[in-house]
Amino acid sequence: MSPGRPRQLAFGVWLAFRGGVTGWTRLALTATAVGLGVAFLLLAASVPNLLSARDARESARVDYLQDLDRRGDDTLLLGRVDTEFHGVAIRGRLLQPEGPAAPVPPGLTALPGPGEMMVSPALAELLSAPGSELLRARLDYRVAGRIGDEGLSGPGEFAFYAAGDRLAGKSGVQRLNAFGETGQGDGLNPRLMLLVVVAFVVLLAPVVIFLAAAVRFGGESRDRRLAALRLMGADRRMTRWYAAGEALAGGLLGLAIGTVLFLAGRRLIGRFTLWHISVFPADARPSLPLTVTIAVAVPALAVVVSLGVLRKVAVEPLGVVRRAGQGRRRLWWRLLLPIAGLALLAPLFGGRADTHGQLTQVQVGGGVVLLLAGVVTLLPWLVEAVVRRLGGGGGLSWQLAVRRIQMDSASSARLVSGVAVAVAGAIALQTLVAGVRSVSVQDTGADLSRAQVMASLDEGVTFTEAKEITARFAATPGVRSVTGNATSIALVADADQGMPFIMGTCADLREIAEIARCRPGDAFITITTEDDPEPPRPGQRVVVEGTTWTIPATATPVKGERSPDGGAWRGAILVTPEAAADLAAKPLRLLLYLGLDPSEPDAVELVRNTAAEVSPLMRVYGIQEVQVDDRFAGILRGILVGTVAILLLIGTSMLATTLDQLRERRALLATLTAFGVRRAVLTRATLWQMAVPVALGLVPAALIGTGLGLALLVMLGLPPHVGVANLLLTVSAGAGLVTLVTLASLPVQLRLMRPEGLRTE
Repeated sequence: MSPGRPRQLAFGVWLAFRGGVTGWTRLALTATAVGLGVAFLLLAASVPNLLSARDARESARVDYLQDLDRRGDDTLLLGRVDTEFHGVAIRGRLLQPEGPAAPVPPGLTALPGPGEMMVSPALAELLSAPGSELLRARLDYRVAGRIGDEGLSGPGEFAFYAAGDRLAGKSGVQRLNAFGETGQGDGLNPRLMLLVVVAFVVLLAPVVIFLAAAVRFGGESRDRRLAALRLMGADRRMTRWYAAGEALAGGLLGLAIGTVLFLAGRRLIGRFTLWHISVFPADARPSLPLTVTIAVAVPALAVVVSLGVLRKVAVEPLGVVRRAGQGRRRLWWRLLLPIAGLALLAPLFGGRADTHGQLTQVQVGGGVVLLLAGVVTLLPWLVEAVVRRLGGGGGLSWQLAVRRIQMDSASSARLVSGVAVAVAGAIALQTLVAGVRSVSVQDTGADLSRAQVMASLDEGVTFTEAKEITARFAATPGVRSVTGNATSIALVADADQGMPFIMGTCADLREIAEIARCRPGDAFITITTEDDPEPPRPGQRVVVEGTTWTIPATATPVKGERSPDGGAWRGAILVTPEAAADLAAKPLRLLLYLGLDPSEPDAVELVRNTAAEVSPLMRVYGIQEVQVDDRFAGILRGILVGTVAILLLIGTSMLATTLDQLRERRALLATLTAFGVRRAVLTRATLWQMAVPVALGLVPAALIGTGLGLALLVMLGLPPHVGVANLLLTVSAGAGLVTLVTLASLPVQLRLMRPEGLRTE
């Protein structure tokens, strides 16, 4: 940069603030739009700190790594009593100290006393809310305090610590002398790591396009000011740097506005929970290297874009000449970007990509960026190539729209480029998510027509107690049917082999095996497959709960069926209580399957209350037809949150760009109206002017997005698959966003059609 360039940039900054109402309006639009993009980038730069702070808090409260054998002055008994209420997951723990030095979990200053519990702020609010009577009855403790932030994963987490008693010796209760873990986790598997990398690139790419579009607001008024400067003696090169200085002013002011928006939004971020994700405002701290990068890149982007725009504009003293008559746009170099992106990804094909390596992650991210950039470069060529061939047919609104696009096809393409890139990235993500889902979501084989809820009690009950508990559940309002059994593990004497031992009535046993004839005193053995261990045999001696027992010689082989939750009982011993009277008096694990009445909306909550009355340690699960990997579910929730934010940002960008274009054309709109063109015609012309580029832009977006998604699946060794329904849904969402933006701009357009629009200074 020559010595005069900084002065020219500074003069351009001065001009931006001295441009009167028109200049201030353009500067305000640019700075506001840039500020929104900067705020989003700062939020993205905060994600590493958000995740690390959340992981640190969750690691500090880990309570499942210890199970000490002996009690001491520094030991604590802990039982997990997690529950749900109307779809809200609640983390619960029972605490019973065994000495004065028992550990205190993070977030508490002291352990809760008898009959007391400490709750998170979110749970306290839920307990006090109308309609939470069943939850208050279930958590029948006196609220003695709040759990501090350091003991919660986020401000929206529902959690409590309650005082427990008589926990010693109960199954599922652990003894520990400290909370937390010091080791590192296993980390994400390669498929999920790749999903995270692609999601970040896909969600951030439209932000860059948004910022590039923001610094181009008010182009026509800027050109008039530059022409005036040429008349005063400035040469063409000087005017370009003056324009770059104006863009720099918008970028710098946008940085300040974005910082203010981010800080203001951070104060409110703790009040919102999306898809069970909530964060503390203090955790939203942008990474310093990323913050510096944003602070440098945004003004630099403003200057580069401004200089690039004026490269094809000749600013003369009496006006501005745009090189509209130049030759057709060339296609070959526009294809280089997607080809280069595929070339970057090609060495990783075959499912052997080590996505934990930083080099591989950079390679994947670079390939995705190049492919998405291909959408941006192909769109102007496609719009120009198609619109040039559109004839003069159609109504007046169609002719006005087509002529406007023909005059400036690049602006029309830029207007929808953000949507096209977002749609391409969303299609790639949907394709990748569908492939990863195939290995992260498993079919449980559950049959919801037989039961919808499962309850288990691990602490051990006799068969007589089990029947009493079953009767209590059967009497619970909303319960239609109850089947269950008492289970344990039968160990083969003098052998290192175990097999399921199940005791129940004939009706209960028929739920898990094909039993044609059953009477009290009968015993059965489920048939196994070749891959299963050796099945039990009649007359074989086994040890159940410390008691040696012989399988009756009359035990009948039967075919095992899947239980209502999808579990397969193969190689199991099934007995009625009369066949093993000694074992019926032993404490066994209770497992119940409950069918609910769909007409009772609170049936599952009533079941959970009954379970809490039986024992706080009794667990109640909703039977699911599919089981989703927790980490995959968390990543998917994060992608949904980011997608919503990106769509809002793109919609705001398009609306601001459309309003800016309408403002620049207010004199033309008012003139056409004054000469008799109906407002309805101009309104339809605006709709056509948006619809044509959108329809054309979604074509390369769908093709490149699908190709990128398939390439990523091949890279992970997953079978290629294209979800037509997801493809159509994503394309429809992009088109719907443009439609909403267009409709939102119509009131402004109608106002600009008034005769006042003919006034000029």
